[in-house]
Amino acid sequence: MCCVTVCDGTPDPSKKETMLHQEASRQTGGRVQLTGAEQRLDTHLHKLKEQEMAAAQFPPAIHFFKARRLIHRSPIFSLLQMMPKGAALHIHSSSLVDWLVKNITYRPHCYICFTWGRSVRFVFSTSDCLYWQLLKTLRANMADPTDSPLYHQSQALMQNLTLSNDDPNTTYPSQDAVWERFEMAFVAIAGLVSYAPVFKDFLYKGLEQLFYDNITYLELRTGLSRVQIRAGSNHDKAWSLKTYQEGTHQFVAEHPGFLGAQLIISVPRVLSVSDVKAAVKEAMQKDFPEIVAGFDLPPNAARTRRGTNFGGSRDNGYALAHHPLAKELSRKDNVAVEVCPISNQGLKLVSDLRNHPAAVLMSEGYPMVVSSDDPSLFGNTGLSYDFYEVFVGIGGLRANLGTLKELAMNSIRYSSLPSQLKERGLAMWRRPWDKFISENSYSNP
Repeated sequence: MCCVTVCDGTPDPSKKETMLHQEASRQTGGRVQLTGAEQRLDTHLHKLKEQEMAAAQFPPAIHFFKARRLIHRSPIFSLLQMMPKGAALHIHSSSLVDWLVKNITYRPHCYICFTWGRSVRFVFSTSDCLYWQLLKTLRANMADPTDSPLYHQSQALMQNLTLSNDDPNTTYPSQDAVWERFEMAFVAIAGLVSYAPVFKDFLYKGLEQLFYDNITYLELRTGLSRVQIRAGSNHDKAWSLKTYQEGTHQFVAEHPGFLGAQLIISVPRVLSVSDVKAAVKEAMQKDFPEIVAGFDLPPNAARTRRGTNFGGSRDNGYALAHHPLAKELSRKDNVAVEVCPISNQGLKLVSDLRNHPAAVLMSEGYPMVVSSDDPSLFGNTGLSYDFYEVFVGIGGLRANLGTLKELAMNSIRYSSLPSQLKERGLAMWRRPWDKFISENSYSNP
């Protein structure tokens, strides 16, 4: 016979409140002490979030390509744009900035080729290229720009360099479909950014875009490739490191509120051992110690990031919540998770960002930072859009100003900067943070 114990059924409200309070203190930002001005802004943000959650269309539940216009009108987003966000620790160099079509494709000697694979390729040359068409000539020969196939091809250039479109679920019915387009975009971009004059301007423009989104420091993922001087002639790989270093120095000198940028040299794990050794040696060149922060040896991106095969060979950081031992070990070693919500959604790992596994990690106060991964491919410049998705969608109603404050500080704390520069970075972040608070809490008495 089974023995059953019956309680009196009377709930204890005090225990419930205590439990909720303890849970709130464990979440990301739960132990951050807010000043009076910060509390007033937090109250205002909470009200705004309740209003957005009650709206007919809730942006984090919608694909970003469709939600972007809604987010852009959000008063929370406007505040996040002004908010000092610390550092961007996970951005790939080829997708740093989104101005290639509007600027670079109008430069002299830019040739284009339309491939059978529904993509495009670019090259810069001072002589006629076999099978290539001078882009300037194509545009000039448009008799009726609104009805010419060339006009539509020109309009389609942006589509070849980004994934953004009005009907993403139809355009990308599967992960394989979106990844095919994703990889083609990187190949198309490479022909533009691997030209020396573009390479320099691309870095500067990317840093500028981050700076104007109130970001203090950047860690850029990049491979070391030979940059084209002219057709048939390339700089060596040391030139790329020197250009990154000199370009960063120039930008910091002209923008005192920016701490700097460093590189995470990234090469695919599929390379041979000898090729990996050569890449490590190149990254460790003694002439550039301040620009190279680390070395990354990721597995094949398409194979690793497609799907969420928990427990299988394709497991990655996205699956961390399903691996308690790995999560426990990484937390013990103080390893933060880099959350890139728009990239995760755009590559079909999650559709509704309220269901992102980072929601569980945030509720437990697991160390994390927010980044954008491949911003130009998804049309999410800077970090403001990703912060919105984390704050409103993944964090839910319980995420507050303390959450935002801790995420911003985490981005400096978990960077590759040496300890003295971390302290400097936090000080550089705190001054504009205090100014942001004072300018945005007065309306909430």
